[in-house]
Amino acid sequence: MRTLAVLPVKRFELAKTRLGEQLAPAQRRLLAQAMVTDVLDALVAMGELDPVVVTNEQEVASLARAHGATVLGDPAESGQSRAALVGIAHAIHGGYERALLVPGDCPALGSADLRTLLDRVSVPPAVTIVADRHGSGTNALLLTPPDAIEPGFGPDSFERHRRRASAAGASWHVEALPGLLLDVDTPEDLAALRLALAGRTTRTSAVLAEL
Repeated sequence: MRTLAVLPVKRFELAKTRLGEQLAPAQRRLLAQAMVTDVLDALVAMGELDPVVVTNEQEVASLARAHGATVLGDPAESGQSRAALVGIAHAIHGGYERALLVPGDCPALGSADLRTLLDRVSVPPAVTIVADRHGSGTNALLLTPPDAIEPGFGPDSFERHRRRASAAGASWHVEALPGLLLDVDTPEDLAALRLALAGRTTRTSAVLAEL
């Protein structure tokens, strides 16, 4: 199945504000940039995915183009869900059969996680929900077709996506993938990420070592 990977990225000055008491603005910017780069590297390395980055951040746009990814603007700039819809519209227009929505702050994402998702064969309409480590949020969605449901990321989004799938008559499945358990919003998340990346050579681990 042709699969479009949609990576929404907010402007760096708006990123990781809940880490404001722990990290200075310049440090938050470095961390956000490193995490996005690691996620983009993982998506491009699969070869079977066509990545599209939805952003108004020019550094990310340049990086995405250098990786061969398509770049779309985020006109509303009103959060991950609205940005994901921009990517979904692109997937529909391009005739893609699936859309994989992934965040830019899961730098532990690896080929094994993506392989598990891409190997899932579902009769459409179908939704695969990847929960966060708390079991209440959503760190990725695989939608078959791309408009199987409207994404609604944020607090308690796992249950929201489950309800939307049921209401749409779509089958739904839950995947617990190690590389997508950790997103970074709080100091506790940052500490958990340090442990998860211990011993790995990534841009994010390099930045964390300097912080």
